[in-house]
Amino acid sequence: MYPFSFHQTTNVAQSVSLKKEHTEAKYIAGGQSLIGVMKLRLDKPSQLINLGSIPELSGICVEGKTITIGAMTRHAQVAASKDVKACIPGLAQLAGLIADRMVRNMGTIGGSVANNDPSADYPAGLLGLNATIITNQREIKADDFFKGMFETALEASELIQSIRFTAPIKSAYAKFKHPASRYAVVGVFVAQFADEVRVAVTGAGSSVFRLTEVEKALSSNFSAQALEAVHISADGLNSDFFADSTYRAHLIKLMAIQAVNQAK
Repeated sequence: MYPFSFHQTTNVAQSVSLKKEHTEAKYIAGGQSLIGVMKLRLDKPSQLINLGSIPELSGICVEGKTITIGAMTRHAQVAASKDVKACIPGLAQLAGLIADRMVRNMGTIGGSVANNDPSADYPAGLLGLNATIITNQREIKADDFFKGMFETALEASELIQSIRFTAPIKSAYAKFKHPASRYAVVGVFVAQFADEVRVAVTGAGSSVFRLTEVEKALSSNFSAQALEAVHISADGLNSDFFADSTYRAHLIKLMAIQAVNQAK
């Protein structure tokens, strides 16, 4: 590791002010992504602004069919929440599949979303659930938030405060995970709403994306049988040592079928 300054803040305004003052600074939430890249010198921020002592950034609030999760809420808290399990079972399921127990007890939903790793799980959940990202400046729909590999709509000093979801009729997440990292080789989140079906894929492309052909098929018939005739193109999908684009296309269909079968 290399020398850097560490700032302990107690509120959002103080954190944002420090970020504006130090343009090379980074917010640190759970640190499960940032510390790793810092160790590898892939990112070398001169200042870290710790968000861990800001009470208003944590917690889960339910109001009717709407559930709001604070950005600093840990993966393990989302996975174990009775409210999340009752309102959006697929989201609790997703959180419980992230990495291992240590990571789930340290990593945060806001940190994962802000980082937008192309193989991370939460981006698929947000996009599939049509979530709203609430920052210190504005509200951003998930469709407009994820821009590309490790790229989001967040501005330089903008800070995610919470994420708002509307409970679907049914939801589920299915993931084919890498055996070592447990990142998604392919992960598929399926959500059925009264007026639409949304299907989001992570791990298969440079960023999370919606699968419109599967959404169309499930809108007519929300069942695994509706997907039997759907063809998933390998064009533009990731290819690497572990899985080429053709295999990932095959996995997308399998994970979509599995998610539909599990949806509740």
